[in-house]
This record gives sequence, C-alpha cells and structure tokens, in this order.
Amino acid sequence: MFQGVYTALITPFRTDGSVDEAALRRIVNAQIEAGIAGLVPMGTTGESPTVSHAENMRVIEIVIEEANGRVPVIAGTGSNSTSEAVDMTRQARDLGAAASLQVSPYYNKPSQEGLYRHFTTIADQVDLPLVVYNIPGRTGKNIETPTLARMASHPNIVAVKEASGSIKQMMDVLEALPESFDVLSGDDNMAFPLTAIGGRGVVSVASNLVPRRMVQLIDQVLAGELAHARAAHFELLPLFRAVFVDTNPIPIKYMMHRAGFCEEIYRLPMVPLSPEDKSQVDAVMSRLGVV
Repeated sequence: MFQGVYTALITPFRTDGSVDEAALRRIVNAQIEAGIAGLVPMGTTGESPTVSHAENMRVIEIVIEEANGRVPVIAGTGSNSTSEAVDMTRQARDLGAAASLQVSPYYNKPSQEGLYRHFTTIADQVDLPLVVYNIPGRTGKNIETPTLARMASHPNIVAVKEASGSIKQMMDVLEALPESFDVLSGDDNMAFPLTAIGGRGVVSVASNLVPRRMVQLIDQVLAGELAHARAAHFELLPLFRAVFVDTNPIPIKYMMHRAGFCEEIYRLPMVPLSPEDKSQVDAVMSRLGVV
C-alpha cells in the first residue's frame, strides 16, 4: 500500500505562536511538486506533543485540503490514551485521510499485550489503514517483532514506521511479517539499508528540505540501482546527521527557515539551536547547495 518517500511534515508557526496556515500550504505544494509519495502531518516532526487537539486536527485538515487527492495523507493521530487515539483517528478519517500514523503509547509504557490491544482496538473501531510507529527512544518501549506480527493479522494494520535504530530488528521484521505488510524506515540514515533489504521506503524528516533528492535515492534503491543509491546516501549522510544535531524537529525547522519556508518558531519546551549547532548546520546546508 505504501512505497517511496513520505515526508514527516514540520508545523510552521507564526510569531504569535499560532499555526502558520499559509506557510503550511506552501510546504505541501512544494513537496508534491517535488514528487513525494505522500505526506505525514502531526508526527513528532510536526511538534504534535505541543499542539492542542483542535490544532492537530486543523493541521491535518489543511494538508488534506491542499493535497486535494494528489498524494495520500497519513494523519498523525496517535496518543498514549487509546480512547483519545480512536477519537482523533475517526476525525482524520472523516476529513479524508488515507491512513493514520499511530505512535506506540509513550510514558505509560504498556506491556506487549497492552501494545497489541491498543493498536488493534484503534483498528477495530476505525475503518482506516493504520501505520504502526515504533520509536522506543522516545516512547520508552519497543514493539517486539512477535507483537507486530500479531498486529499484522488485522486487516486494517498495514505497515510499520520502524525507528528502533536496530538493523537486526528491521531484518527480523522483514523476515517475520508477510510481504504485503509495508516496512518503512523511520530514520533517514537507515532508509538506504532498510529499503535495500526489502523495506518499502522511508517516512523522512530530511525530505522537508530535499524532497527531490530523497525521492531519487529511494527510487534508485527500489529499482535495484544500488551503486547510484549508495552514492546518494553518502552524499546526503551529513544532512541526515545534521537533522539530529539536536532534538527533532529543532534542526529541520531551522533549515526550513533558512530555506525560506517558515519562521524559526517553536513551542516550549522546544527552543532554537545553539549558535554552535547553527554554524554546523549552516555548513552542511552550504556544502549541499540547499541555501
């Protein structure tokens, strides 16, 4: 169902702290014009922990409106409260989302059985394709491969955004799950190796800034042009590292600001990059010719 590069969109803010709807629409159009496979609003990169539920749904609505059916929108409607995730996912479905991105419940750290019941309850109650988001570095709990395999038997649970950082786990997932279940990298620096061993692509932070280059990289891997893809991977690797010189989405939002897409505004507790980190990021952007 999902293959290619899906951009984990930033959420631009105005100086008064409100969502910058005009900037968001410009970003959506720039992404689609660059050939992106789909858009993922209101994930971690969209600063979802700091927006209200109403703002979360409004951002999703804007992205769906502006995409206007040109690419699928995978709406970030996850929560560590199952009932809250169900409610937000219903709203996203009614707005026209193609799928939902459901992060593993954070902070309350459920058992593997709790994880299974959380995701399958959402899938039972909302008839919308569901992409499981495994990011133990943020949630404090890994979705183990046998648990994911159990989930995959549900007809509405169709893919995983795999951000464990473990190539061993990624290989285990690809080996254990059916070929029809899409495995997408949740880390830009793992997109090349994961796609090369059978993954379907990436939910990308870097593609906010360099969508065409990310699309070319993944297209080359999927076409079996591994030498070209490997060269593209290493060319972009300094950017992949710079994107995480501080907590995501701080660096990528600074880069998008430097590229003229948005103001450099965050919501607390996110704060701007240090001057030293800005210098490092500026140097990477200059070398890549993106500013």
